[in-house]
Amino acid sequence: MSSGKVGFVSLGCPKALVDSEKILTQLRLDGYEVVNSYDNADVVVVNTCGFIDAAKQESLDAIKEAMTENGKVIVTGCMGKGKDAETIKELNPGILAITGPQAYEEVMTAVHEWVPPVDKEHNPFIDLVPVPPEGVKLTPRHYSYLKISEGCNHSCTFCIIPDMRGKHVSRPIGDVLDEAKRLVAAGTKELLVISQDTSAYGVDMKYRTGFWDGKPVKTKLYDLCKELGEMGVWVRLHYVYPYPSVDDILPLMAEGKILPYLDIPFQHASPRILKLMKRPAHAENTLERIKKWRELVPELVIRSTFVVGYPGETEEDFQLLLEWLEEAELDRVGCFKYSPVEGAKANDLPDHVPEEIQQERFDRFMQAQQAISARKLQRKIGTRITVLIDEVDEEGAVARSAADAPNIDGMVYLNDFFNCQPGDFVEVEIEHADEYDLWASPVTGA
Repeated sequence: MSSGKVGFVSLGCPKALVDSEKILTQLRLDGYEVVNSYDNADVVVVNTCGFIDAAKQESLDAIKEAMTENGKVIVTGCMGKGKDAETIKELNPGILAITGPQAYEEVMTAVHEWVPPVDKEHNPFIDLVPVPPEGVKLTPRHYSYLKISEGCNHSCTFCIIPDMRGKHVSRPIGDVLDEAKRLVAAGTKELLVISQDTSAYGVDMKYRTGFWDGKPVKTKLYDLCKELGEMGVWVRLHYVYPYPSVDDILPLMAEGKILPYLDIPFQHASPRILKLMKRPAHAENTLERIKKWRELVPELVIRSTFVVGYPGETEEDFQLLLEWLEEAELDRVGCFKYSPVEGAKANDLPDHVPEEIQQERFDRFMQAQQAISARKLQRKIGTRITVLIDEVDEEGAVARSAADAPNIDGMVYLNDFFNCQPGDFVEVEIEHADEYDLWASPVTGA
C-alpha cells in the first residue's frame, strides 16, 4: 500500500533530470506512488527550467496545465527562485509551494505537508515495488547521467546559472564513485559525466584527497576519470572547459579508459565577442590545442555549442567564427540564436543584433557545419566501429557510436538487425552516411 499518488513533470537539461531522479527516488522511499497522469494524482511536482526564455515559457505552460488539470501543484527547479518565483505565484495564486533547484528536502517537506504519508509501516526494502540500489532513473537502464558537482563560479554575461544554482560545489569523490559503481552493477553500460563546469571538479576542495574502495583518491577530474575508466563501461565527458588540466585526461582516452569525446562549450571564436561574453579561457589558442589533442588521440570527437547574433557581433566577428569552424572541423555542433535572459548582464550590452540578421547568420552557420559534418562522416564509410544499442524497433536496431551522446548527437541505424537488445555492444561496418547519422551492418561473427 502506498502513501499517496504524486504526478511528476521533469523539464530541462540532464542536470535537472538528475535532480528529478533524486526527488523521485525519495518519493518512492517514502512510500509514494508516482503516476503519469493528472487525474488521479494527489499532488503534482513540476521541476522547471529557467535557462532561456523559451525554456521558461515551457515551464510556465507546464505549471498552468498542471494547475488546470489537477490544481495541487508544487514547483521546484531553476525557476523557483527570485523574480521567476514571483511570476509563478502571480500567474498561479493557488500554487502550494515553490522551491529552487536541488532543494530535495524542501520538495519532500511540501509533499508531506499536502499529502501526509498514511502507510506508516512502509518499508522500501520489503515493499512489493522496492527502490533499486541505483535509485529511480528517468533514462534507459543502459546509460546514466553522473552529476559530479553543482553550481558555477563563472560570470558569463549571457548566463544566470550561478544565480539559480549557486557557486561551484563538488561532490565528494567517494560518493561519486560509489554511485557510479551502483549504476554499473545495475546494468549501466555508459556513464555520462555532467556538471556546470566539469573541468573545475575539486577546485573548491583544493583537490582534497578522499578515500574510495580502501585507497586514497584525489578530488580531481583526472583521478575521477582514471577510476571510472576501470569500471568496464563507456565514460563520456560533458561540459568541459578547455583549461590546461584537460590535457591531462587525453592519455586516458588514448589508452581506451574513457571515450575519446569532449563536449566543450566554445560559444564563439571571435576574441572580441568571447571577451564580451566573459568566457573562461577565452584567450586560449583553441585551434592549436585541438590540433595537439588530435595528434595524441586521432579518433577524438569534439562536440560544442555556439551562439550567433550576440550583442555587438559584427559581420567580421561572424566570419571569424565561420573560418574557425572550417579549420577546427568539429564533429558535433549545436547553434543558438542569442536570446535575452532576464537578469543576464548581456541585456545591458549595446548593439543588439536584429532578429532577421540573427536568423540569416544561424542559417549560414548550420549550412557550413552540415557540410563539415557530412564530410567527416563520409570518411567513416568502410570502417569498423563498436556501437551501443539504444533500441530495437520494427525496422531494426538503433545505436550510437563513441562519437554520439544520447539525445544530442547522431545515430547509427542497423536496418533489419534484430538479434540484439538495448545495452548490447555490437561491432559494425559503416555503409552509408548523411550530415548527421550513419547506417551500418553487424560484422559477421562479431
